[in-house]
Amino acid sequence: MQEILGYISGGLIAISVIPYVRDILLGKTKPERATWFIWAVLLTIAFFAQLSEGGTWSLITTLIDWLGVVVIFILSIKYGMGGSTKLDKMALVGALIGLILWYITDEALVALFITVFIDALACMLTVVKTYKEPKTETVVAYIICGTGGLLGAISVGEINFSLLLFPLWIGISNYAIGITAILGRKRLALKKI
Repeated sequence: MQEILGYISGGLIAISVIPYVRDILLGKTKPERATWFIWAVLLTIAFFAQLSEGGTWSLITTLIDWLGVVVIFILSIKYGMGGSTKLDKMALVGALIGLILWYITDEALVALFITVFIDALACMLTVVKTYKEPKTETVVAYIICGTGGLLGAISVGEINFSLLLFPLWIGISNYAIGITAILGRKRLALKKI
């Protein structure tokens, strides 16, 4: 059962890219450039780290996630928002410091916390943008990806903090962006009344 949940988790994360890219091309979604840049760098490092550790089948989910994130980052250059604000620059510097700390650490759990911290910086940029302009995000993509993250956590099959942290974070962070968009749209609708 856990293996099946793992495959479903990876599948949902991959599928979540489809409505997001569609909405970018339709001019509905405007990805936050710095967010997607940070995510692309993190996933590139994660892929090559897994590859160097002898990863095989587990590389498929990371590779698919990486491809989707890189496509969205490339599209964000033309169709996105942000990337040069003071907040963006602060997050990018924080992410760079985190990457340096990640590189020099020998502790897997410390590296995992640093990864989540860097990811949280990227997520924060999109949450802020989404709060200000909630119609610039594709809610369904974040709900699908968040569900994939939570199913990934369930597929771990045991209470192991180091294995649960990242998939739980994927679920929480994606739901946070989706919920921010939903609440922001309701806020805008109430202003019109």
